[in-house]
Amino acid sequence: MKTEATLSPAEDLPLVSARRSRTRFTILALLAIGTVINYLDRTVLGIAAPSLSQDLGLSAGVMGIVFSAFSWTYTLSQIPAGLLLDRLGARKTYFLAVASWSAFIILNGLSGGLLSLLIYRLGLGVAESPCFSTNSRVVGHWFPQRERARATSIYQVGQYVGLAVFSPLLFWIIAAFGWRAMFVIVGAVGLGFSIVWWLRYHEPHESRTMNEAERDYIGAGGGLTAAADAQRPFSWHDVRSLLGRREIWGAAIGQFAGNSTVVFFLTWFPTYLVSERHMAWLKVGFFAILPFVGASVGVLFGGWLSDLLLRRTGRINLARKLPIISGLLLSSSIVAAIYMKSDAAVIAVLSLAFFGQGMGGLGWSIIPDIAPKRLMGLTGGIFNFTANIAGIVTPIVIGAILALTGSFYWGLVFISAVALLGAASYIFILGDIKRIELPEVGSATKNSA
Repeated sequence: MKTEATLSPAEDLPLVSARRSRTRFTILALLAIGTVINYLDRTVLGIAAPSLSQDLGLSAGVMGIVFSAFSWTYTLSQIPAGLLLDRLGARKTYFLAVASWSAFIILNGLSGGLLSLLIYRLGLGVAESPCFSTNSRVVGHWFPQRERARATSIYQVGQYVGLAVFSPLLFWIIAAFGWRAMFVIVGAVGLGFSIVWWLRYHEPHESRTMNEAERDYIGAGGGLTAAADAQRPFSWHDVRSLLGRREIWGAAIGQFAGNSTVVFFLTWFPTYLVSERHMAWLKVGFFAILPFVGASVGVLFGGWLSDLLLRRTGRINLARKLPIISGLLLSSSIVAAIYMKSDAAVIAVLSLAFFGQGMGGLGWSIIPDIAPKRLMGLTGGIFNFTANIAGIVTPIVIGAILALTGSFYWGLVFISAVALLGAASYIFILGDIKRIELPEVGSATKNSA
């Protein structure tokens, strides 16, 4: 009995005599730039926080609420964003998302107090919600299965390197022109990119720059889409059907686990270095970059390894699961930082753990493999909704632990345990990686009548 999807020689990609065009890599570059801007826009508040909180008279506790506001609406908007994506398609959805979140970033810079700042942060969460579902859909359409993990890793690396690369420039802008100017400049860059996206992005069936050799290559690998596939009417039956599939829950729980590690590094990591390890701020500024470098290397290595395994073995389960599970197991090593004496050893452990998270964060490469062709947006929305609950839960849990114990000991244990839960989810819950087949809406309605 065949228990794992494989690529047989007959199903493998065809050899073509004509030289393939490389339009898919232009599309991937757009995704990578969009992801860099996306993560810059959601995290620049942390850079502005010291001067912003002083100007607006906001306490540290109140700033914590402002920080969390983004995650609440971002998480709650995932499923509606997926439905919008299935209705409008990638080009319109991403254009509207980038333009609207860039507008909200500019409004952040015009905030006059707590209420307006909260409203703009909540709006930013809604506006950014379609980003990763759109990325996944685009990769599923534009790349053959054997290249999807690497393509996913290339656009995902933007979430790690963007802030590290551009932070010095952003700090300089604040020093020279103030925090309000930084928000306006970053927002203006996003608005400019939204125009570039509108002019440059197109679906595979609309492409005038992709030749037949590239079209055959992508199509033989399970990519491409027809005009008729651009949308499917919303149906609660589809939602219930997807929520009843183990593939969705297995991938979502695994991504929740990986995101918990990311959230720790985006929120409590600097505080951990200062309060627990007693590092000076200058030292923190240097050391804080290293785990993000580790994560960047991890996501690229994981994507390369996954596609290499797929080409060498043809076994999609092995190729997708092994790097992700290995990465989550490495993430669980974060607990070893508790026992490290030197600062260098602590940073080495944390960098290894974040490297593992980079590998484990490739869950998005599974979505194009399991999502119904015409429900990639809804599938990605459900997946990302569950995964981003980590953005709400993790800061609260670690903050509560810190308040009760005065130590990060159990906080690191929590992150490690969640990473192990994610590995177990991929091993025992996900099952075989294969496309979910759902009945057409009309037939589903008749059957339920």
